[in-house]
Amino acid sequence: MTKSCKQVILPLVLLALVSPTLARAGEPTDQLKQTTDKILAIVQDPALKGPDKDTERQKQMKQAVDERFDWAAMARSAIGKNWKDLSEAQRKEFTGLFSDLVEKNYMSKVESYSGEKIQYKGDKVDGTFGVADVVIVTLKGTDIPVSYRVQKKGAAWLVYDVSIEGVSLVNNYRSQIGAILNSSSYDTLVVRLKAKIAASAPEKTEKKDAAATDTKPGKDAL
Repeated sequence: MTKSCKQVILPLVLLALVSPTLARAGEPTDQLKQTTDKILAIVQDPALKGPDKDTERQKQMKQAVDERFDWAAMARSAIGKNWKDLSEAQRKEFTGLFSDLVEKNYMSKVESYSGEKIQYKGDKVDGTFGVADVVIVTLKGTDIPVSYRVQKKGAAWLVYDVSIEGVSLVNNYRSQIGAILNSSSYDTLVVRLKAKIAASAPEKTEKKDAAATDTKPGKDAL
């Protein structure tokens, strides 16, 4: 995986919900599509266009994503066995930092959607767990398989991991976080996360097309 591809994981996660063509769509896919419809409405809202509306637009998009992604479960999996050693305050802190990191790195790319084709392959549900499989066909004609791992909590199906071409978003971060904690401390991890979040900035317009046509997920180094 190349460094230039690191920007496409979350955009693909969200863009994969855009297509109206569904195959054996079950409840997980239906709910994911509802979230995407909300995100697209925000992106396309004329009242939220322009640089002066960036903050409000991003805020509304974040709220929509937060309703569908189980950040607590993702953060707990990303930090792995070290979760048990954290206090409640640290767990809350890490969950917030983890969600901010993922969203700041990738959310702005959602707006770069430029007509990629999506093929839904249907849902697989086993009790309260499920997987929604799709294939993204990029503008270069490359097929990218994406799997959304979801768990039902109450009436909602929440995403707790995403795999793109077999690469798990959570596992990607777990390996890096584990390496930091094994060689240093939780406080060092927090400093690294905060620095990474602070360094994140919206992509310039001229970079959006390139990001939209990347064909593989990558590794976002902490």
